[in-house]
Amino acid sequence: MTTLAPAAFPALPAIDGVSLHTVRAGYKPWDRHDLTLVLLDEGTAVAGVTTQSKCPSPEVEWCRRALVLGRARALVVNAGNANAFTGNRGRAAVEAIAARVAGHLGCQPSDVFIASTGVIGVPLPVDRAEAGLDAAFAAPAAGWEEAANAIATTDTFAKGASATAIVDGRTIHIAGIVKGSGMIAPDMATMLGFLFTDAAVDPAFLQQALDDANATTFSCITVDSDTSTSDTVLTFATGKAGNRPLANRDDDGADAFRAALADVCRQLAHLVVRDGEGASKFIRIDVTGAESDRSAHVVAKSIANSPLVKTAIAGEDANWGRVVMAVGKAGEPAERDRLSIAFGGIEVARDGLVVDGYDEAPVAAHLKGPEIDIAVDMGMGDGRATVWTCDLTHGYISINADYRS
Repeated sequence: MTTLAPAAFPALPAIDGVSLHTVRAGYKPWDRHDLTLVLLDEGTAVAGVTTQSKCPSPEVEWCRRALVLGRARALVVNAGNANAFTGNRGRAAVEAIAARVAGHLGCQPSDVFIASTGVIGVPLPVDRAEAGLDAAFAAPAAGWEEAANAIATTDTFAKGASATAIVDGRTIHIAGIVKGSGMIAPDMATMLGFLFTDAAVDPAFLQQALDDANATTFSCITVDSDTSTSDTVLTFATGKAGNRPLANRDDDGADAFRAALADVCRQLAHLVVRDGEGASKFIRIDVTGAESDRSAHVVAKSIANSPLVKTAIAGEDANWGRVVMAVGKAGEPAERDRLSIAFGGIEVARDGLVVDGYDEAPVAAHLKGPEIDIAVDMGMGDGRATVWTCDLTHGYISINADYRS
């Protein structure tokens, strides 16, 4: 387990209208549960964000079409096989899964959401999926930690988070699980993330709230700059809390709900970075003074994705010149002689030069810790952004060199 892992899986609240079930479908020769079935009460609303990859999996395409309807009765997650780049066989597997679940529930196949994660290029075995689903419908209810483990692949720990809010005078709950450790540079969300709430929320507003939350959380993390074919985040709202449905930002409790949803997304996003393959450092990068927020985000991602910056942090080397390099290559407006850089709140360069009397010792001490802060002031405007990443160690190479074996 990574040294950045939390001490324990958190206690997540049960969400009324949500039932979790996990089984071993046997997608890989491992002795663990790898199929998760989540049953949702009638009337559940859904929203989602999916990968920006131009080679999406058939599961992603299925979810995109189903999201237009805004309703859900079930979620199926397969671990160990991404079912991506598998042509008609992959699409047929998704259709078969949806049909099987719809048959059990008496709902429309479009009410069933599907996500798969694992090796790309291998068609999902339909017989194992169908047998696994039949077993899942007969299985007892599982807990959040069991579900979080069942959706994982190279993850070293289960990831979950929760929050509450007061909406229309009622306490509503949000709980979420996520998987992700490598192939992480989401342009929308994270690898696979699923959030559930008992709040009553109209699908259009739920989508708006998720889009806003995603923009400052999942879309602000990176482990290795590689965007997955299968990235999907789905949020389900059962409406069991009994509040008047949230339909716009002016509704009572809308701001509180949006803040709670963003909080859960942020917690989950940080857990993905903390479990970055081979990671030993959790790195926060703040860029200020850019021409725009968008420009600041691009610069921050350039720093976060730089192998030279990431390996310097892994080696606890205060090589701020690599940060300068990453800023300069980002392609965004920058003025060398306005640039300032700090590590752990200690300014190392200002106005394009190393600061007078620079003492590397306190910076080196900061880099020995597990939590690293890098701040860059562009000195050009009011744009700002924060991105979270991890260092790059030999562990990343070891994990990915052996991924298919």
